[in-house]
Amino acid sequence: MNVDGKEMRPIWFNTDTETVQVIDQRFLPHKLIIEDLTTVDEVIYAIKEMFVRGAPLIGATGALGAYVILVQDGNKGVDDAWFCAQCDRLKAARPTATNLVWGADRVMNAALKEAGYDARVNAALTEALQVVEEEAVNCKKIGEYGLSIIKEIAEKKNGGPVNILTHCNAGWLACIEYGTATAPMYTAFDAGIDIHIWVDETRPLNQGSRLTAWELGKHGIKHTVITDNAGGHLMQHGLVDLVITGTDRTTARGDVCNKI
Repeated sequence: MNVDGKEMRPIWFNTDTETVQVIDQRFLPHKLIIEDLTTVDEVIYAIKEMFVRGAPLIGATGALGAYVILVQDGNKGVDDAWFCAQCDRLKAARPTATNLVWGADRVMNAALKEAGYDARVNAALTEALQVVEEEAVNCKKIGEYGLSIIKEIAEKKNGGPVNILTHCNAGWLACIEYGTATAPMYTAFDAGIDIHIWVDETRPLNQGSRLTAWELGKHGIKHTVITDNAGGHLMQHGLVDLVITGTDRTTARGDVCNKI
């Protein structure tokens, strides 16, 4: 996504240095710091200390983390017991994050199908990058679906801005591109629709004011940070057209749940 005119993701594989790199989100919005993840301990630390956060991004980190395990100590990666034990350590970094286990297992299983070290490394990297791209595509599809909803509201408002309220950060910083909740916002903005986003600050970690506001601003989207309890007041006065937030779980029939 756009950061000062440069395309950026929260995690990527640097082909020049052959290392996994992430944005350390703890320092946003004040500093943009990039960290290399070269060992499983560094990957675990990045997850536990919330360099990376958000289910899709944690899943991608788990996938690339399994690749890191293979390359950190060379030929140890051909030892099935050692490799699986290190992957178990990685998966335990965030026990409630099902995406972490899913991403790490996909890469681990792809690697275990190969016998030689080089073949395992290639299989692991290919699978990990596939996980990353799948997450980006999924978010793009959410944006395309949500665009029709925002477009319908915009037509009823006869050119006035569509005011959307969101909570926490379910943006590209929590995913790979577009985000989940924010994907329709980016898609609508890029389509030329006039939108304005109310951003809940989201105490106590302030993911809204620190992260969502930062990424929306970098993309040029109009937004206003509000206190967490101000949303009801805005709705009461007709200043919210649509609310889009992320969830911890969403069922196929539309039921949702989230921790408080």
